[in-house]
Amino acid sequence: MNQLEQLRQLTTVVADSGDIDAIRRLQPTDATTNPSLILQAGMQAQYRPLLNAALQQHRDDISAACEQVTVNFGVDILRYIPGRVSTEIDAHLSFDTSASVDSALRIIERYQAAGIAPQRVLIKLAATWQGIQAAAQLEKQGIHCNLTLLFSLTQAKACADAGVTLISPFVGRILDWYKQHQPEQDFSGANDPGVQSVQRIYQYYKQHGINTVIMGASFRNVEQIRRLAGCDLLTIAPNLLQELAATDAPLVAALQMPLQHATAAAKPLSAAEFFWQLNEDAMASDKLAEGIRKFAVDQRKLAQLLSSLNCE
Repeated sequence: MNQLEQLRQLTTVVADSGDIDAIRRLQPTDATTNPSLILQAGMQAQYRPLLNAALQQHRDDISAACEQVTVNFGVDILRYIPGRVSTEIDAHLSFDTSASVDSALRIIERYQAAGIAPQRVLIKLAATWQGIQAAAQLEKQGIHCNLTLLFSLTQAKACADAGVTLISPFVGRILDWYKQHQPEQDFSGANDPGVQSVQRIYQYYKQHGINTVIMGASFRNVEQIRRLAGCDLLTIAPNLLQELAATDAPLVAALQMPLQHATAAAKPLSAAEFFWQLNEDAMASDKLAEGIRKFAVDQRKLAQLLSSLNCE
């Protein structure tokens, strides 16, 4: 078996892409999208009908058309995977709990109008305090959530407290930060701080018997993926999936369940504790803020693209 096939025996493989053709070829179990991936795909001619369909429904409301585009991509992706698709809310709502909940409910309604059951959708929200509280409300309504832009154990603990379905701890963006701030250090292999972060979260969750699922994300190379083989899920870009499929070298589980769970449940974090701990973590604070800004930029670019098409 090639390494992609071996990885599938250890971990649920998820495609991190808005490229529907690539998803059809690679046949992952699940798929994740975000504003940047939707923008990249939306600029390709073969996906223009998905944008035009959204405009036909919401020609006088570009914001609603943007939301519909993300759903249109999700509906098409679900034709080629057996599992779930993650659809992200507008990054501009990352600090507004009520508006995040409202957006999530609209997205689920749009999927239902297309014949897709809520069980096949994960709502993606940034792992801000407000996003996590929105997820807590949505989970109580049976709407499952994927908390993204997660860079720290503090964020992971708060997500567990909220009872969210899934978290996406980032790997590559953590490595990027450390390479920028400590260029003299060797961060290869086992020294990769992004890999180490997911390892810590995995051990904490499993030791405390936390049901929230861990999906490693944001990979820069296949070595990072190999060192997290055995994680609940890994969401991987198509080029890295193809690289794994091109080698037959043996692959073993790098993450394994601890022999025993901790007997005492962890104390829930208060809002003040969350904000202080996140403030103390310069990397996590920087990358969370940067990630939200970048997604917001691409959200605006998608709106501009739809506006230009609307004028044609």
